[in-house]
Amino acid sequence: MTSQNPAPPRPVDDETTQPAAPAAAPPGRVTGWWRVAVGVLTVAGIALSINQVFFLEFAGLTLLDNSYMYLMLGLFLPVVFIAVPARKGEGPRPIAWYDVVGMAASVAATAYFAWHGEDIELYGWEFMGPPVSAALGFVLWGLVLEVLRRTAGLIVAILAAVVSLYPLVAGVIPVPFLQGVSYDLVTLAKVHAMGGESILGLPMSTASTLLVGFLCFATILQFTGGAEFFHRLASALFGRFRGGTAKVPIASSATLGMMSGAPVTNVLTTGPMTIPAMVRSGFSPRMAAGVEATASSGGSITPPIMGTAAFLMVSFAGVPYTEVLIAATIPAIFYFLGIFVQVDGYAARRGLAGEDPATLPKVLPSLLRGWPYLISLGLLTVLLLTTGSEAQVPYWVVLLLIVIAILNPNIRFGPRQWGEAIVSVGTTIATLFGIIAGVGLILGGLSATGVALSISRDLIAAVGENTILILITGAAACFVLGMGLTISAAYVFLAIVMVPALTALGIDTIAAHLFVIYWAGVSYITPPVGLAAIAAASIAGAKPMATSLEAMKLGAVKYLIPFGFALNPALVAQDSIGAIAASLAAALLGVLALGSALSGWFVLVEARLDAASRVALAAGGLLLLAPSGWAWAAGTAIILLLAAGHLVARRRRGSSPDAPQQEAEPAPAA
Repeated sequence: MTSQNPAPPRPVDDETTQPAAPAAAPPGRVTGWWRVAVGVLTVAGIALSINQVFFLEFAGLTLLDNSYMYLMLGLFLPVVFIAVPARKGEGPRPIAWYDVVGMAASVAATAYFAWHGEDIELYGWEFMGPPVSAALGFVLWGLVLEVLRRTAGLIVAILAAVVSLYPLVAGVIPVPFLQGVSYDLVTLAKVHAMGGESILGLPMSTASTLLVGFLCFATILQFTGGAEFFHRLASALFGRFRGGTAKVPIASSATLGMMSGAPVTNVLTTGPMTIPAMVRSGFSPRMAAGVEATASSGGSITPPIMGTAAFLMVSFAGVPYTEVLIAATIPAIFYFLGIFVQVDGYAARRGLAGEDPATLPKVLPSLLRGWPYLISLGLLTVLLLTTGSEAQVPYWVVLLLIVIAILNPNIRFGPRQWGEAIVSVGTTIATLFGIIAGVGLILGGLSATGVALSISRDLIAAVGENTILILITGAAACFVLGMGLTISAAYVFLAIVMVPALTALGIDTIAAHLFVIYWAGVSYITPPVGLAAIAAASIAGAKPMATSLEAMKLGAVKYLIPFGFALNPALVAQDSIGAIAASLAAALLGVLALGSALSGWFVLVEARLDAASRVALAAGGLLLLAPSGWAWAAGTAIILLLAAGHLVARRRRGSSPDAPQQEAEPAPAA
């Protein structure tokens, strides 16, 4: 990855390097008094969250957990009806009467349940509540399904509706492993609305306590210029190296992923800048789109947000958030490294030089200008590791960021930015609350019948105690569900159905949960769905299928590393220090080898690879991801022998490292 002669200079406007903040809602919909309403509801929700997580008892307000969650739903479900239209293409149209009905019904139902939170807990209203509670239970059930349809799509809403109704027939289904406890319709409505394992289950409990603060942190970081800083720093660090125009979006996506875990949104936000720059510097449109899609898809596996999956893991895995953060960071680094190595090899084979350093930001000035963001991230990390108060930490960091933004003249954060930030965080929280409440219905339907455990037992019985086979089965199930569901929805479903089967065979708990998250997200770059790849292809003018195949190759580590850490939990920091160090060293060499094999350029010795060498190097890389000292030794031997062979051949030729050549692109797929 050595520096090359720079490409011809091209002007860089530092003010245009910042990826635009994602649109909070369709243009023309959240305007005027509706915008004010979103702002008021958001501020009230954040204030309520602060009161709850800091135990402030403001104005004597002490809430039971269920009352708190009802109030949060009552504040943010109306925001969904304001910000998200009932049908696609309705963005510019004004709020309709049915949106107002949805808002009013959301407030009425949740206010009633919040007021009676103590009665629900003390007197078992989920089974013995008064008739009005049952009626409002139906209302809340329907509202959550509609909000889920608007935020996650019709397929997810249909799945949630079917699974939430499933307890009505669970006792009469002729399939043994699907049989469970049956409920009548009225009782089922009460269970969904007032029980502790449905709408108000673990996902909502986690979202209402942990998620709000971290989303506030991510939004404030973006609106105070954090995205611009990370992009400038990535340009300063990597822009001058060969293939720098592609390495910059990889590095910036790795950091921007900390603020957003939405692959398609990331592509549409950064792609219009990065993809044309890559094409101008010599990357094919297909490759440029593949790089952007793969890098942007990394946000769903990059802490601390991970598309909300990190917070859901805290509840389902029963481990501290800091442990999830540390465990998830390691494979995420390997994922981006795998992309980085392939891009470097692509550039080396084609002689794609870096950019002129004179046109790039300087490292030290970029660091000095971005010190508020570095301090904020450092403080966030230190407090998470030392305080044990994960729900409170992001608010302290947000306070620091706001103070710095007000005092630092280099940061523009005036009234307009305040308003945009509040609306953005409000619509983001509302969207995620809508999805998580809907996913709770899936959880409630499976938990109420007791079917989740029987499915896990029957799955083990079907495949036997074959760990590899059940991992392959699990990967296939995750991929299929990920094609139609959001990552969060697929994760919740699989966390209660698939993860118990994995852990029953001895797979580490955190590794099992991360395995599900990784494979639930591969559909964003994998045909036939490949939404992130399709979005990137539309920007690049490339063929979608060819782009998806390119993205699959670039993102190969995302398919392979989950098997590695499922079989060797040291790769997610679940072992002794010595085992972790040895495993990381082996995996590092393995990822370098795999990236080299896939790109056709041996980065360790700067040499072009023929087909046989690529196959051998890939085999060596795969062996280094296996949980075996013998496999590591064999993989290392293969890599060293190949490296030695290339070095000896080069010495005999008396030549320098292989010179780059212009190579024709292979014919793209349809």
